[in-house]
Amino acid sequence: MKKMNIKTFVILTTTCFMMASLNVNAGNKDRVGQAGAYELLINPWARSTGLSGSNIANARGIESAYLNIAGLAFTQKTQIIFAQTQYLKGSGINISALGFSQRVGKESVIGINVVSMSFGEMQITTPNQPEGGIGTFSPSYMNIGISYAKSFSNSIHGGFNLKVINESISDLNASGIAIDAGIQYVTGIGENKSDNLRLGITLKNIGTPMSFSGDGISVRGLINGSTNNLTLEMRSGDFELPSLLAIGASYSFLWGNKANVSSTSTNNKPTSSELTTDNAMHNLTLSATFVANSFTKDNFLLGAEYNYKKLFSIRGGYYYESGIIGSSDTRTTAFTGPSAGCSLKLPLSKEKNSSVSIDYSYRFTNPWGGCHTIGALIDL
Repeated sequence: MKKMNIKTFVILTTTCFMMASLNVNAGNKDRVGQAGAYELLINPWARSTGLSGSNIANARGIESAYLNIAGLAFTQKTQIIFAQTQYLKGSGINISALGFSQRVGKESVIGINVVSMSFGEMQITTPNQPEGGIGTFSPSYMNIGISYAKSFSNSIHGGFNLKVINESISDLNASGIAIDAGIQYVTGIGENKSDNLRLGITLKNIGTPMSFSGDGISVRGLINGSTNNLTLEMRSGDFELPSLLAIGASYSFLWGNKANVSSTSTNNKPTSSELTTDNAMHNLTLSATFVANSFTKDNFLLGAEYNYKKLFSIRGGYYYESGIIGSSDTRTTAFTGPSAGCSLKLPLSKEKNSSVSIDYSYRFTNPWGGCHTIGALIDL
């Protein structure tokens, strides 16, 4: 590797760690529940949820906007992605996600993604009518992200994602801004030294505190010495965003003859006999990630994915945090650990290397009936 590549990687990684030291206090049990906007911790995409989000080191394309924005740099032309999630099936929570990315130069990619959560209709209640019967309202959460990623070399890729956050009900609203930053480092060891080993680091949800405002926290009443009803607005306290630092690695075992080339490549120029993760007929990738959360328990994520000719893949993952194994009394999350998924890729044009992929994942939970996610990824 060139010395400049190593220097660039060290500078970018050091910057992320310096930002993390100022903003992340990992796994502090005393701070559990003190943050808000926890929808920022919910992965809406089908492929990566099948791996329990363990693939921050090798995420590629627009789906990496949630995991590690550096992976956006691997978009070769244009990508469009859709996903729909039944979150905690039976709870009535649904998540819709849409993303778009476009290469704008030899080394740069821009993207935009929108994630919306809906909770169905709820009864409006008041102190005088606690049972409702006076109408309904629909809470909604929405995040809009604008992304930029760049390939500094064949080995080092970085990017950032600026997010606008909005939470609202009929008479209350909260808005905020957060930023994600990430780096991916691509190298190789062993017989195939092209791109089978990947490292990744990302810092997420660093932003301004949020607070609610609106008529929902106002009351009408009499002030001492006044005979008229006045509207009094109470102030809502600020809450922090659920910031985190994630560090991960992945390794790909490649075998078989060369197959088709993916629309998300590393831009390496292998020899005619060299197998890469983009052209190998068989690819088994193992991934692992450690997530240091500021306001919740730390997480350990593991995943494995088998890909055949870049046309069909199956994957599985495991999410671990302290107390998740054993009695449900020790768990502080609905997730029980395992996840699984699969993808089917249908080529559209061999000349343009365009395709459409259908993705599905399932995450096990208790209670509720798990999380079902189905999505489509279009490469143009």
